[in-house]
Amino acid sequence: MLEQCTPARADAPLPVSFELQDVVPWGRSFGEYLRMFALTEADLGRRILGAGDGPASFNAVASRHGCRAVSADPLYRFTAGQIAGRIGETAPVVAEQLRRNASDFVWTHFESVEELVEARLEAMNEFLGDYPSGREAGRYVDAALPELPFRDDSFDLALCSHLLFLYSEQHDADYHVAALAELARVAAEVRVFPLLELAAVPSRHLERVTALLRDSGYDVERVPVEYEFQKGANEMLRVRRR
Repeated sequence: MLEQCTPARADAPLPVSFELQDVVPWGRSFGEYLRMFALTEADLGRRILGAGDGPASFNAVASRHGCRAVSADPLYRFTAGQIAGRIGETAPVVAEQLRRNASDFVWTHFESVEELVEARLEAMNEFLGDYPSGREAGRYVDAALPELPFRDDSFDLALCSHLLFLYSEQHDADYHVAALAELARVAAEVRVFPLLELAAVPSRHLERVTALLRDSGYDVERVPVEYEFQKGANEMLRVRRR
């Protein structure tokens, strides 16, 4: 499996001493965010937090269109030059692994490995172009779940892409509950995609985490989305405070 093994952020799990060499940057596009999280025009008018965005272009494009978006990721302790250098080192490896594992994915949104790699590089270049000014403006914040440096209700909507549930082997159920509760503390609504593990099976923690959150007073539902790249990954989890 490749796409899942090359996270769009530094995560899962974070080493004790976090180094850029531990990161495989792989950023998704604004359009993918729209489909992964079933985002509407009304959603884009809300205050949005992207938890674990890494070098995705969502913040750059959303902010350019007047959206109020903040991204949180430990990757943002590094400079644009450092991140760009790491992308240059790892992108050829990612592309080769994609070619070797192409049958593990659904080639609907992208017609070929080459098209996917080009789209990912374009998204990461958009991020890099926006990152210096965005970091200075406070739109890119060095932070990692399950503790975020934001006040209660700082956002209306929190999005978490390819971190929670995907890395169920590395993060236990308690971590997931703590992370989701933290996201629900800072945002009225939380959306998580995908709900599968790296091995393309439903997360071993999904049912327990869902039950624990409901017992703690959250509304939790699985929602189909019109996006699937990892086979079977076509649902998001929506968590809201009652």
